[in-house]
Amino acid sequence: MTSEAGPRPTDSSRVLVVEDSPEDTEAIQRALRQTHPELHTEFTSHGNGLVDLLLKQDELPGLVFLDLNMPGVSGHAVLAALRARPELRDVTVVVFTSSTAPAEVDACYAAGADSYVYKPVNFALFRTVLKGAVDYWQQSRNAAAGDGA
Repeated sequence: MTSEAGPRPTDSSRVLVVEDSPEDTEAIQRALRQTHPELHTEFTSHGNGLVDLLLKQDELPGLVFLDLNMPGVSGHAVLAALRARPELRDVTVVVFTSSTAPAEVDACYAAGADSYVYKPVNFALFRTVLKGAVDYWQQSRNAAAGDGA
């Protein structure tokens, strides 16, 4: 376990999904299995304790998909808690939600979200959108690693 306040190592093959809807969880799992079978996907149905969970891990997930509309602690509160910790600043957080409200999008980016992606209802489009988000962040991380960053 690392207790330093600096950046933490990440494992780009790990994806953490914070999602309370069993239907969306199943759709995400199915879509990632089809498009990125090499990824190790972990799920949690609530944001309670997420920061503590991540701080206990030696390696952070390369990508976190965060739903906003969850019971208990909202996705907004989880995002704020993640960004408040310097040890977690390198965690890529993609808000993946059903809200398209411009104020919601702006608030998430202002709070430190790396991306904001709308969850389509149609599974084929859902899979395409999810694949695009994963591909983008994998390519971004690979480009940064290639630059020595």
